[in-house]
Amino acid sequence: MSKIPVGILGATGMVGQRFIQLLQGHPWFEITALAASEHSAGQPYAQACSWLLPTTMPAGVRELVLQPCQTHLDCRLVFSALPSQIARETEQAFALAGYAVCSNASAHRLDPDVPLLIPEVNPEHTALIEIQRRRRGWSGLLVTSANCLATLLTLALKPLQDAFGLEQSLVVSMQAISGAGYPGVAAWDILGNVIPYIPGEEEKVEQEPRKLLGTLHSGATAILQDVPSAAPRTIPPTASEPWEAPPLYLSQAPIQISAHCNRVPVLDGHCACVSLKFHQKPTVAQVIVTLEEFTVPPEIAKLPSTPERPLVVHQEEERPQPRRDVDQEHGMTVSVGRIRSCPLLDYKFVLLGHNTLRGAAGGAIHNAELLVAQGWVT
Repeated sequence: MSKIPVGILGATGMVGQRFIQLLQGHPWFEITALAASEHSAGQPYAQACSWLLPTTMPAGVRELVLQPCQTHLDCRLVFSALPSQIARETEQAFALAGYAVCSNASAHRLDPDVPLLIPEVNPEHTALIEIQRRRRGWSGLLVTSANCLATLLTLALKPLQDAFGLEQSLVVSMQAISGAGYPGVAAWDILGNVIPYIPGEEEKVEQEPRKLLGTLHSGATAILQDVPSAAPRTIPPTASEPWEAPPLYLSQAPIQISAHCNRVPVLDGHCACVSLKFHQKPTVAQVIVTLEEFTVPPEIAKLPSTPERPLVVHQEEERPQPRRDVDQEHGMTVSVGRIRSCPLLDYKFVLLGHNTLRGAAGGAIHNAELLVAQGWVT
């Protein structure tokens, strides 16, 4: 097939640069438009962008002129790496103008008619797009990828939830500084130190996996009761009207999650120590086998960004480690290790994944591939 033209909103930032890096040579997508703030608009990308990644800035984007984040971009699909406070209105405007929007921002993640996606976990949730279009009156669409740590955690929880049911989880994170963007955390604050607070992070980790692991239902139950802290959005966003009971709604997974999120002096790779309580308690061996045997349907396995093994279980006691394991399968694999009994809940383990690849730009590109495979984007 001919490649689908795509644009990137927030192209000069850390995640925007990851989008550009990952889309070079992509078999389905071709970058045709880059957009950034009014301050950078009108400049060639190479002039406006301070390239931070270890690879060279791709030649194909160096002379592309940055445009404002307005709905005249020459493409059909846009990837949003915008700050959340800007993303809310801008992403809605693009969807209203007929674009498909794959967002990495948090602004719409908990909106009840916006799919929060991980292709290996909940590809069926794209069915909410029809509800979204009918509710908001647009021909485009908006889907989001999850918080970086929530993405990694949910990939590990998915097979365990399906096999045994999950009731509770305690999560203590050690999150890389690249998750704070650029310039991020000052060296004086992070070197030789741990910062035990990341604004808004714990709430995202506690809420988003429940939506990702949720179940679609048909019926007249209002979707709003199942997705708290989200009001129905209309165009214009300030308009108000009754929320009509949709023919399809999403109920959250009944798992309670308590998160402690910490910033540590690691460049790339979020680690987390996770304890779990199960509805039907398995053995340690069953937990290990369930994670090791996690596979995805053939239609998901065929997506260009799907790793051969979404989950890897390490048997070594000292693994996984960011320096050794974060780049497995181009940063799209989540590593799990140290699976053992927990004296407080049932079992505990350590997980690791790449926060700006699987947890950010790579995840949003993966979602776009899913939209193409399912026929939402052509």
